[in-house]
Amino acid sequence: MRCLRPNPRRAYIVITMKTRIVRIGNSRGVRLPKPLIEQAGLGEEVELRVQAGAIVIQASAQPRAGWADAARQLADEHAGLLDEPAPTKFDRTDWQW
Repeated sequence: MRCLRPNPRRAYIVITMKTRIVRIGNSRGVRLPKPLIEQAGLGEEVELRVQAGAIVIQASAQPRAGWADAARQLADEHAGLLDEPAPTKFDRTDWQW
């Protein structure tokens, strides 16, 4: 494991290391050292994706994160619906007052 000198433009220390892919049952895996997990802010659940020949591990996003704040802001602005309701065939032909 090697630790690069902190860059004044970064708020973190870059840690790089080589490791082996190990067999875990019928799968393969990599053991992540605790300092890397802490630096990345990873919890119990992560998201994986392949990007440009690399496997990217990132913290899992919470479902509907920020929706409550957005709804409050919309209500504060009195914006109501995002779009005006569009009349349907029922509204145009079948509905009578």
